[in-house]
Amino acid sequence: MPQSRHHLIPKLRGGKGGPTVLLHQVCHSTIHKTLSETDLARRYDSVDALRAHPDLARFFAWVAKRPPGWKGKVR
Repeated sequence: MPQSRHHLIPKLRGGKGGPTVLLHQVCHSTIHKTLSETDLARRYDSVDALRAHPDLARFFAWVAKRPPGWKGKVR
């Protein structure tokens, strides 16, 4: 399963060298398609906050039902 590191505070908003989490690539891409860098820095700077976002929560629940190794594409 392809994975990538997500900076909880975007690098362009002061998060360079800050905390990161390892995410499924499709989830990471969806986060960045859904939220602006400013929103990520101000309101969605933790895993719990990302999980609480209504659109992302629905997407994460859907992805959780995919088979192991699923690569998928960003919608």
